[in-house]
Amino acid sequence: MKYHQIDRNLFIKNRAKFMAQMKPKSVAVFNSNDIYPVSADSTLPFAQHRDIFYLSGVDQEESILLLFPDAPYEHQREMVFLKETSEHIAIWEGEKLTKERAYEVTGIKTVYWLQDFEKVLFEMMTHAETIYINTNEHYRATVETETREARFVKWWKEKYPAHAVAKSNPILQRLRSVKESEELDLIQKACNITELGFRRLLPFVKPNVTEYEIEAELIHEFIRNRSRGFAYTPIIASGNNANVLHYIENNQQCKAGDLILLDVAAEYANYSSDMTRTIPVSGRYSTRQKEVYNAVLRVKNEATKMLTTGTLWKQYHIEVGKIMTSELLGLGLIDKADVQNENPDWPAYKKYFMHGTSHHMGLDTHDYGILTEPMQANMVFTVEPGIYIPAEGFGIRLEDNIIVQESGEPFNMMRNIPIEVEEIEDLMNA
Repeated sequence: MKYHQIDRNLFIKNRAKFMAQMKPKSVAVFNSNDIYPVSADSTLPFAQHRDIFYLSGVDQEESILLLFPDAPYEHQREMVFLKETSEHIAIWEGEKLTKERAYEVTGIKTVYWLQDFEKVLFEMMTHAETIYINTNEHYRATVETETREARFVKWWKEKYPAHAVAKSNPILQRLRSVKESEELDLIQKACNITELGFRRLLPFVKPNVTEYEIEAELIHEFIRNRSRGFAYTPIIASGNNANVLHYIENNQQCKAGDLILLDVAAEYANYSSDMTRTIPVSGRYSTRQKEVYNAVLRVKNEATKMLTTGTLWKQYHIEVGKIMTSELLGLGLIDKADVQNENPDWPAYKKYFMHGTSHHMGLDTHDYGILTEPMQANMVFTVEPGIYIPAEGFGIRLEDNIIVQESGEPFNMMRNIPIEVEEIEDLMNA
């Protein structure tokens, strides 16, 4: 891995929090992701399942974590199962975790090779009454492939039909949404790498540069600072491309006078950052572009102030909608009649701002969190309002990453990344 080793105490704390929520005499099992095939002998780069990483720090394929707080013996309460390494694997693929190294990474003393898993699980199940299975219940999830976790669940149900089943996901939704200080440091590191990429980009952008050249500049800076790369598929949308919310082709030439919407950010140690900036191809915003830009910035700043403990997700978005409505009226994009006659289920402002303002962020870019529960300290949210005007050939979105504080103002993790019109113009024309 490119990142520096994470202090194993983070994973020790995370496991303790999870096990404290488990039912008596229960076992929980977490599997790594598969390495997905492309064709022939080609594969996609491995990306670890965030839940096993959150609980163990193990960042390699064919790994299993087993937790059994009420196990008969202490050494059976936390166990990790790994692909057995060998000289052949070391030569062809690079070294995998040894048992000694696994303890250094995870803080788990009991480490088995993967071939021992079924035997050890059988012994544990003779003492257990319930097993926690790890299904994906994220509100945005759409899974069309059978994951390693899903295959395990199918196998387990056939093998142990007499045991009760429980779900790990509701526990993890709550635990993962509230970050430990070590996690906040890792997200901040990802934000700092994103800042380096953005600052590199500003003097580089000129008329006729291509979107993919911009992407190349960013990935260069991210990787040279120990990131694996983009935290998500980058959106580099010039001109009217910005009005396609998930534009990812990044293959067009950037024309003089246009804007470029950049929804791009680095990951670090599997933790995400998530930034959007909108910059002028020619280094200066037009009067109209600046007018809309500053309206979006005002909405972002006002929305940020509302990310405080106790805030309810649904009410937050209603309030942001009111602020956006006021700005759109000021821009002449909607009028009072549009507001008076609006459909409550699709308010007038949605014509120009059709997506949500914020989402949880952490190990996943759209991270775990239960949207019906009040915001808590040390949750991390994006704030990303936008105004999209196809008739005028541009769209503007601005996005920062915010920590909810126990008291006081929310903390902006991207506070050092240029966002004011004058600062961006100065840096692009330096």
